[in-house]
Amino acid sequence: MGKIRLDIPHTLDKAEARQRVEKLLGYWSKKYGLTAAWAGDSAKLSGKVMGISLDADLAVHDGKVDGEATDPGFLLRDQAKKYLTQKLGHYLDPTRPLGELD
Repeated sequence: MGKIRLDIPHTLDKAEARQRVEKLLGYWSKKYGLTAAWAGDSAKLSGKVMGISLDADLAVHDGKVDGEATDPGFLLRDQAKKYLTQKLGHYLDPTRPLGELD
């Protein structure tokens, strides 16, 4: 199966960006049962989000979060990439206080 490439820029420091990604992964864990395993500043995700199987690798860097996720196929590819990009962008938005993200 193919992969969807993700590259989401941010203006946060790396530590805060990681906190926000951790918060998003916690949200997905509670809502969908997604599991995440961290090794340094990289996370390996596994499970389903919105009924779509998701296996992904994300890495938090200075200035961006990038990674790859399973491609759900032609019919859902654009929708899945849009959802992942928008969710990560929302959580990495510095105008949104960390405590208000869910």
